[in-house]
Amino acid sequence: MSEPAKTESPAPAPEPKKTNKKYAIIIAVLSIIIIIQFVSGYLNKQERDQLKEEKSSTEEQLATTMNRLDEISAELDQRIAEIQRLGGDISELTKAKEEIETELKRTRRANGQVIKELKDKVEGYELLLKNKDEEIDRLKNVNKELLTENTTLKTEKNILGDSINRLAQKREELASKVAIASQLKAENIRIVAVNDKGRERESPFRNRQVGTIKIEFNLAENNVAPIEGKKIMIRVIDQNDQVLFDVARGSGTFIYNGKEEFYTAAQEILFDNTRQKLTYLYDKGSDYAAGTYTLEVYCDDYKMGSGQFTVR
Repeated sequence: MSEPAKTESPAPAPEPKKTNKKYAIIIAVLSIIIIIQFVSGYLNKQERDQLKEEKSSTEEQLATTMNRLDEISAELDQRIAEIQRLGGDISELTKAKEEIETELKRTRRANGQVIKELKDKVEGYELLLKNKDEEIDRLKNVNKELLTENTTLKTEKNILGDSINRLAQKREELASKVAIASQLKAENIRIVAVNDKGRERESPFRNRQVGTIKIEFNLAENNVAPIEGKKIMIRVIDQNDQVLFDVARGSGTFIYNGKEEFYTAAQEILFDNTRQKLTYLYDKGSDYAAGTYTLEVYCDDYKMGSGQFTVR
């Protein structure tokens, strides 16, 4: 009798490989994310550090410049007291002092443009202090001479009175001469018409050729004039003696010979005695009538120069 056949039990199923592969992908993705976050954090930190360093440098430059302005303000106080004691004119120094005080009180943002403007002003004020030191030396010499002269003249009252009167007159004449000598002059005046295409034409102009009037000139060298801010005005006067005037285009008024006068356009500059060149572009906004026009250049209450152009 044969033996019954044996029943084989099923073999265990192998563990799926897909699960291992899925875990490996998840780990790889997480690793990449961690690396990206680390690199991003590192770069962001570098950028923040760089911005912080640049900001710190800019603020340091601004602080240094403002500190120099504060020092100049103190130096101006000393020069004002010295020149006032010697009997000199302190109006220019007082004006510079007021400008610096205003600058020190003003709230500013630390940026390159602000620092450049402040440094330019510091250079101007330092040059002003240098010029005033020379003026103090001159005043000391003048006062020393006056003291010696007065000591000699005390021997006779009449001679003393006459000498004082003559001295006062000379000082007035000298002050008048210095005021005249310090007046700025416009030289190399050039007037051209600029059409819509930017082409320039010399006078005389045809009416249809005149779009914008371009006026250029240099400020003549003047070693007597102080380094300071100036407002340079131009007047364009037509054949009927009327000033071209339009407030919307920058026109305004000023006092000349005790009267209020109109000006066509103006610029505010820092006169630095470098024969700087000024350019004015004036668009009348309408056609020019035929005739001869006169250009006059003014500063404060005096005329700096003049020119003419003709429209046919």
